[in-house]
Amino acid sequence: MLKFQIFLASLIKTIVSAAKSKSAVLGKKVDFVIATNLALLDDTALGFCKANEILLSTSLDGPADLHNKNRPRPGGNSYELAVSGIRRAQEALGPDRVGALMTTTEASLDRVDEIIEEYLKLGLDGIFLRPLSPFGFAIKTKQYQRYDARSWLEFYKRGLRRILDINHQGTPFREFYSSLILTRMLTDKPIGYVDLRSPAGVGIGALLYNYDGSVFASDEGRMLAETGDNAFRLGHVDEDNYRSLVLSDRLVDAISTSLTQCAPEWSTCVFESHCGANPVHHHATQGDALGIKHSLIFVRGRRE
Repeated sequence: MLKFQIFLASLIKTIVSAAKSKSAVLGKKVDFVIATNLALLDDTALGFCKANEILLSTSLDGPADLHNKNRPRPGGNSYELAVSGIRRAQEALGPDRVGALMTTTEASLDRVDEIIEEYLKLGLDGIFLRPLSPFGFAIKTKQYQRYDARSWLEFYKRGLRRILDINHQGTPFREFYSSLILTRMLTDKPIGYVDLRSPAGVGIGALLYNYDGSVFASDEGRMLAETGDNAFRLGHVDEDNYRSLVLSDRLVDAISTSLTQCAPEWSTCVFESHCGANPVHHHATQGDALGIKHSLIFVRGRRE
């Protein structure tokens, strides 16, 4: 484990140094976010993050019993490590330099108030209420099939009402997904959120370099590969450069099918201008990057 920590720290330092040097030459602004469960957080790591203005992103699924159930680890202390790490990072880097994401499992559905309360207790400025995606661990553990869209929407509505009440009482607290959607609907400000772009943001708005050198169009594409589906593997770092990756037939085909403006059954929709397309999600759920649009309102055989 110690050797891995040393390697990981060295790798991160190399990436940050190279990215800062290249961005300076190109006149680009570069931001860094490290996604981590905070289990290995120490003073050295915090010092490096502070010196290089690196943000931290972690997972927090709610109260201790819920978080530990969703994210089991030896010792059963995922929650304790996450909360301790968040507080430590807030103190060292600043309260706005660490954020958390939650995932909604079946066990979460009746506990949205408690989940939001955990975020408030930690002084976090908002929460991203999000359902499970049909990728990776959620599929392997069969969690994705355990609730439908109706259950999710009830959870989301209760959470949004609670967040509105919190704001009415004078505490600024955002629900980040609704904020993204409203920004997309009510302004012309680009939001950069990959799933709400047309054409899709996979590949052209994000690339995922995996630990083995494989390059994917998105993190969801990487998670598909973990289950044996390499539909969104674009190449390898030893064999491909940026140009060959983004101009690969596999990515161009996926992007071309994602244009909502000309997609069958979508181009005439009144909400088309507010939407985006995610060919990875369509492929995972329907076996086709374009997707049958009217079937998107059916969730596991049930019309929502």
